[in-house]
Amino acid sequence: MDGQEPHWRQTVGTSTGIRADSRITVPVTGMTCTSCEKRLTKALLRVPGVESVDVSAARGRATVHGDHQLARGALDDAIRACGYEPAAAPWLTSDLSVWRTVLLAGLGVGAVAAALIIVGPADLTTRLSAPGRGGLLLVLLLGVTAGLSTCSAMVGGLVLGFSASHAAAWRARGETALPFSTRMRPQLAFNAGRVVGFGVLGALLGALGSTTSLPTRATAVLVLAVAVVMFLLGVRLTGISPRVAAWSPRLPAGLARRLGLETATDAGYSHARAALVGAATFFLPCGFTQAVQVYALSTASPLAAGTIMATFAVGTTPGLLALGAVPEVTTGRRQASLLRVVGVLVLAFALLNVSSALNLLGVPGGSAVVGARTASANVTVVDGVQTVHLTQRPRGYEPADTVLYAGLPTRWVIEATSQFDCSASIRVPDLALKIDLAQGTNTVDLHTLDAGTLPFTCVMGMYSGTLVVVDPPPAPAEAPL
Repeated sequence: MDGQEPHWRQTVGTSTGIRADSRITVPVTGMTCTSCEKRLTKALLRVPGVESVDVSAARGRATVHGDHQLARGALDDAIRACGYEPAAAPWLTSDLSVWRTVLLAGLGVGAVAAALIIVGPADLTTRLSAPGRGGLLLVLLLGVTAGLSTCSAMVGGLVLGFSASHAAAWRARGETALPFSTRMRPQLAFNAGRVVGFGVLGALLGALGSTTSLPTRATAVLVLAVAVVMFLLGVRLTGISPRVAAWSPRLPAGLARRLGLETATDAGYSHARAALVGAATFFLPCGFTQAVQVYALSTASPLAAGTIMATFAVGTTPGLLALGAVPEVTTGRRQASLLRVVGVLVLAFALLNVSSALNLLGVPGGSAVVGARTASANVTVVDGVQTVHLTQRPRGYEPADTVLYAGLPTRWVIEATSQFDCSASIRVPDLALKIDLAQGTNTVDLHTLDAGTLPFTCVMGMYSGTLVVVDPPPAPAEAPL
């Protein structure tokens, strides 16, 4: 089964083995999890003539093997008796309760986003932590945010998979009624591995210094890929499109088995494996993680970089523990509603990542200065040398858009007010230019530019701006003598 998504398969044992004389594949709508697969499998095995059943919730189908007397009508009746429908999954759900929850969650997420824009959390965290002394506080806050959003989306399947594998190992020993503290041990091992692993790998980043980094466009492709994965996961969690939910990416079954993520009793779960996989999530292309990795890389100090990455991992722990606890503390409709709200949040971050990727790719998003023919107020020309002044702040650049002249030697003077934000690492894709700002005044030689538009962004594409280079006005004609 390597390369296929996890599913539930069961066979009725016979003295002569399985007679695969007849095979019927029935589309099934309404399955959402492994429990659904098990429930439907047991029901179909009770149908006369059925010898084996292979059910996949992700693909939305049940494949039944048996003798020539298999009746499709009997299979359909068994499926309906379990609360499902023997039909292909629709593109959009007709369950009004799903749309109601998603709509309310969307309004809530929008309201929170608007409030954060007005309040300015980035400015707040900067005021709370003095540069060079309290930077770890901001790293911790970024970790908390990531643990409640993108990290949950990226590693959520691993977190829940280890829980299922751990539970299967206990069931194999005949233990079913486990205390909550025991059921949460996989989450503790996974997160402990993340903290230690992030610290060790962060120290290696610091040793590498600031000489190694991904090309800007390669980072954009990774961010876009993360956005696609997050979109599929968000759709699956919300339940708004049963058909699209089947496309959600999963680990290949062979890899999942080796990592102990399958629920089979021979999965061989171990806390050490959970911890190692937790450490390996350092390499997953999560936007928040990469931004902090860039900051750690720029320190050129193994101790400082290791501390930064370990602190970030500690910040993600509450969100990931909460995700792992969802199946343990909620059931039924309450759990479904909570997961739909999480799905809406994941979709919101997917859209944010798409915007970031487009910025990194240099896709223009419109500029207030396009069409202007004279230099902006923040541009000065002295003795034939052009100087562009820019201020970097935690929430972006001021001014974001600047008009300057082509054909003049150009210096870019950037005043950095916060070294601990994504905006402190500027990328100009069209010039293959990477600027990691130090606190205070930074001067970059842009040489002589040709007319055109040069988009620039922070390292993860969250904040952007534009340098619009125009031909200088013609020199005034000398008055005749």
